[in-house]
Amino acid sequence: MTWRATVLTLFPEMFPGPLGVSLAGKALASGLWELEARDIRDSATDRHRSVDDTPAGGGPGMVLRADVLAAAIDAADADQGRPHLLMSPRGRPLTQSEVAQLAAGPGPLVICGRFEGVDQRVIEARNLQEISIGDYVLSGGEIAAMALIDACVRLLPGVMGKQASGEEESFSDGLLEYPQYTRPQEFEGRGIPEILTSGDHAKVAAWRRAEAEALTRARRPDLWAARGGQEGTKSTTDG
Repeated sequence: MTWRATVLTLFPEMFPGPLGVSLAGKALASGLWELEARDIRDSATDRHRSVDDTPAGGGPGMVLRADVLAAAIDAADADQGRPHLLMSPRGRPLTQSEVAQLAAGPGPLVICGRFEGVDQRVIEARNLQEISIGDYVLSGGEIAAMALIDACVRLLPGVMGKQASGEEESFSDGLLEYPQYTRPQEFEGRGIPEILTSGDHAKVAAWRRAEAEALTRARRPDLWAARGGQEGTKSTTDG
């Protein structure tokens, strides 16, 4: 069964967008995954195709209606068999482990919010899982949906050239990725660390592990704490 992402949005013309180029685009063209962008307005029932209304209790902006969005969800996924994700700044942070779980499944139904938000009743009635890609607010959920889908697609079998590419990158082991180098040997007075050109694969692996640990401790103490501060070889740049 082909992995499929269905997106509910008020702007289906935004898709595939970046998902239509590079690795994701090539995989989409070759049939390794499928993308369906559906217009929420198609489920509106009035001649103006209204999808929102003023907030109960007052306040600025508009809110996506529960009845319209529920109808759109039901039409897109009649058997309710896939994860229903709502891109929302108040959702739980998206993690690499959750991306891997989504990539291993049939593919999600992703709802892109707009305006001031979504009626809470449809979130509860359709068991929408609220997902955030960061502590900031976007104009809508489309860009966040693209980020989530791209993160999943690159893990699908056959998308990346080498499986190891996905096994040694940031967050794959709860660590940030180690520094990368390539030719030229010298760049503006900066050389490649000698250990990387030594040919000693064990020492290279130990160096990379130590650098990943040092970077994680310095830049993401939350990740480091979540791992219990487990440390391997001491970094050569750790002082």
